[in-house]
Amino acid sequence: MNVEAVYEYCLGLPQTTVDTPFGPDVLVFRVAEKIFAMMGIDHNPVRLNLKCDPERAIDLRAEHPSIIPGYHANKKHWNTVLLDGTIAPKLIQELITHSYDLVVAALPKSKKP
Repeated sequence: MNVEAVYEYCLGLPQTTVDTPFGPDVLVFRVAEKIFAMMGIDHNPVRLNLKCDPERAIDLRAEHPSIIPGYHANKKHWNTVLLDGTIAPKLIQELITHSYDLVVAALPKSKKP
């Protein structure tokens, strides 16, 4: 999955916004002002940080060399997915949705999409 496809997929999720609080090279995707994805576009390969259930995070890291503990993030709750072409786009979309769903689940009822 390339940068453009990730960008479009993330923005396709309900009430998603994107900004660049860490500079122009890091896209931050939010729902109700809470971060669910960060994409470092100045790295090669591009890095996509996603929130993840801690047990699932461990399993994903063991199964996929391109999924590593979260870069500059809480390594228990965040994974970094290296967009190097080795992970199926369908799995990347599933992981983005999982991250989004985890953040939405923790929102107060009044802020949920």
